[in-house]
Amino acid sequence: MFMASVEVNQDELMRLLRSVARKDRQAFQQLYSQVAARMFGLCVKLANHRELAEEAMQESFIQIWHHAGEYHRDRGAPLAWMMTIARYRTLDLMRARKVRQTAGDEHLEQVEDKRGGPMDDSLRTSGEAQLTGCLEELSDVQRDSILLAYYRGFTHDELSETFNSPVGTVKSWIRRGLMALKRCLER
Repeated sequence: MFMASVEVNQDELMRLLRSVARKDRQAFQQLYSQVAARMFGLCVKLANHRELAEEAMQESFIQIWHHAGEYHRDRGAPLAWMMTIARYRTLDLMRARKVRQTAGDEHLEQVEDKRGGPMDDSLRTSGEAQLTGCLEELSDVQRDSILLAYYRGFTHDELSETFNSPVGTVKSWIRRGLMALKRCLER
């Protein structure tokens, strides 16, 4: 059961993360009780599927348990760091499920290998790192709306429903976010 916390004390979360880095199970339980409701809300909002959201949240906390020692204040507030882990874990699972659902298409007559060579892989990897860095510079709503539109194929209307915001606002988030990404990637 998830208990909603009204306000999260970032200093308390920092203290708990330090203890979790030392594999303190009680601190991990306290950390979970303080952020689980918010994290689960984000996962459900992104995935729009409770089972996938639960899986994403569980994997996020596993990642937090194993990597708490890698957190540093320069990566942002503790809650923002954990929510970013949940966001990316949810998006990864959504992509994986989409791939699994389409992987069983046995009616395909011809499968074309579109994989690139080593040079393409190298360019893609460096581009991914730059894109990830640029995505981190966007606001949460810009980043989420762009990722849902491009990774999940959400329409503007679906994004409007997901974020409970007018379609024009959603279009503006995407447009401004893409312009910011373009500027960042051209640096």
